[in-house]
Amino acid sequence: MKQTIVYIHGKGGSIQEADHYRSILQDYDVIGFDYQSDNPWDAKNEFNTYMNDLCKEKGKIILIANSIGAYFSMCSFTSDQIEKAFFISPVVDMEKLIENMMMWSNVSEDELREKREIKTDFGETLSFDYLQYVKEHPIHWDVPTYILYGENDNLTSFETISSFSEKINAEVTVMKNGEHWFHTDEQMDFLDSWIFLITSDNH
Repeated sequence: MKQTIVYIHGKGGSIQEADHYRSILQDYDVIGFDYQSDNPWDAKNEFNTYMNDLCKEKGKIILIANSIGAYFSMCSFTSDQIEKAFFISPVVDMEKLIENMMMWSNVSEDELREKREIKTDFGETLSFDYLQYVKEHPIHWDVPTYILYGENDNLTSFETISSFSEKINAEVTVMKNGEHWFHTDEQMDFLDSWIFLITSDNH
């Protein structure tokens, strides 16, 4: 029986993205997870329920997760469920990211506490409840992990990725001139080669 891979998309992504990985990773059974949550406390419940049910049927799962999908996964899953993880442009320090977005929007924590939610010019809504939750629930992740990072990622600095990867002993591959969103032909070719080689080595 083929081992199961679950693909979890990032913000604005869709379950259809799993089709791309299905075409590359033909030795695996690739499933896309069409989650509805848009915050970590809802994700923890939704993701855990989904994965517990799947593990009863399939055993331990291999995870491929993108951007905030990786963050929600780390908030939710455990090494009892996930055998190993492959993260593409993961959000690994949500507190730092929110603080950066506050800085970009010239919003102080006191102002956010008072207003609870503030819409930014770049389409994100800052939430005091979200920030508080992230501060009170740091990530504890002990799954063998491989990270693909774009050199020009505008959401997560290389220092942040390096610090996180050292803490959890993850292997990081950096694409020169890569972006947070891997979408050009060159970026997708790099991603495809990375995911194919690394899953083949681990098979």
